[in-house]
Amino acid sequence: MVKESLKKIYIGLILIFLYSPILVLMIFSFNNSKSTSLWSGFTTQWYIELFKDRMIMKSLYYTLSIAVLSTIISTIAGVFSAFGIFYMNAYRKKIMLNINNLPVLNPDIVTGVAMMSLFVFLKNLTGLRFGFITLLMAHITFSIPFVILSILPKLKQMPKDIWNAAIDLGAKPLSAFVRVIIPEIKPGIVTGALIAFTMSIDDFVISYFTTGSGVTNLSITIFSMARRGINPKINALSTLMFLTIMVLIVFINKRQKDEKQKIMEVGK
Repeated sequence: MVKESLKKIYIGLILIFLYSPILVLMIFSFNNSKSTSLWSGFTTQWYIELFKDRMIMKSLYYTLSIAVLSTIISTIAGVFSAFGIFYMNAYRKKIMLNINNLPVLNPDIVTGVAMMSLFVFLKNLTGLRFGFITLLMAHITFSIPFVILSILPKLKQMPKDIWNAAIDLGAKPLSAFVRVIIPEIKPGIVTGALIAFTMSIDDFVISYFTTGSGVTNLSITIFSMARRGINPKINALSTLMFLTIMVLIVFINKRQKDEKQKIMEVGK
């Protein structure tokens, strides 16, 4: 009992240490003054000014546009890639999984510099300009591995001969894939898409190295504003971003929990 109580205390202290700065930021986003040490009264003016700021609204537009497009493209690419990897032989599957895991384990700054070097090469070769396209390509690139990792477990849970059975019953390969495989792995597809969307909104390092003039996402905008000093609008913007990410994470975890519960019920 004592050990359990100590564990709970330790976990509580860790959570307080991790989330107390965010809680302070959220509280002072409603502060009536620009001070981050003295409370001067409750106000929502910083949120109002936030939505009146053209630079922030422009960054929000680019953030959501990149996130939605990269999520759609990376999810489609991830579905076909996961399907191809799943039906490879053991040796090739192992190689492809190791290649897929490299971007996941790679530090963001290494990926960012590598993508920037690639785009510089393409710029010299084809005249490609840094901006919306390069930022979108970078987000698609780092999202695809996570989509693949979300879908592969669902492919493993399928009946082994379901694909061959559909083909033997007269379905064409594309029809079998859309009508048989997709419904079976739909939960993994949704989870992978949500992870890709969350990572795209949250990314700073890779975006910083691959964007161009006039195109910034919210993370880069916050960084630029913070360099000029503390601005209460940063607190308001960070609060909204944090709440958005938290809602998505809760939704993802809930879906995964529901899927596990369904699997357990089927097993019974």
